[in-house]
Amino acid sequence: MIRIVIADDQRLMREGLTMIFDLEQSLQVVGQASNGLEAYELVKKEKPDVVLMDIRMPVMDGVEGAKKILAEFTEVKVLMLTTFNDKELILRALEGGAKGYLLKDMPSDAIIQAIHSVNRGGVVMQSEVTKRIIDELRKHHQYQSKVEREEQKKISHLTIREKEVLSLLGKGYNNREIGEELFISEGTVKNHISAIIRKLDLRDRTQAAIFAIKSGLS
Repeated sequence: MIRIVIADDQRLMREGLTMIFDLEQSLQVVGQASNGLEAYELVKKEKPDVVLMDIRMPVMDGVEGAKKILAEFTEVKVLMLTTFNDKELILRALEGGAKGYLLKDMPSDAIIQAIHSVNRGGVVMQSEVTKRIIDELRKHHQYQSKVEREEQKKISHLTIREKEVLSLLGKGYNNREIGEELFISEGTVKNHISAIIRKLDLRDRTQAAIFAIKSGLS
């Protein structure tokens, strides 16, 4: 059973998602919050597996709420609920440790699948959407060519297999799926991911997935 906290300032959204999840035997909503601070207090009390967090909320938004939760509860997976218009906040949330994002107009079955994916250790990002976000930020000089050159230099230190693993990370694959795709064991996948994170000087697999998309590997 995957225990879930839903944080959204719109009551209709919270209750609608709760009704959908209640139909799934594998999911259990253990609390609802209307802002990031309330979500943090619920996480302290309920110890959920996954927090579904709206990115824009009063009092404390989803980006800060996720940051506060993950600073103390590193085992919790946070998924952001957002729209494409929130592109800068999406990237901030991902770089802060969120395990992915869901656009609010996604069908309910895709949201359920995403929750299962992050709970198994995957990263949920639509690579084509993330690429568009990064491309738009580049146009506004959020990413400098010097930084991009440094990223390309780091990639040159990766082996061919590590580049293949990194590409699949950028597509949101979990360890089992990467292993099946490349015909290697999950243990070998974990070793490759550890090497990738070390060589690229990253914090975790979410940052590795962002790196894969930014560099054009995914």
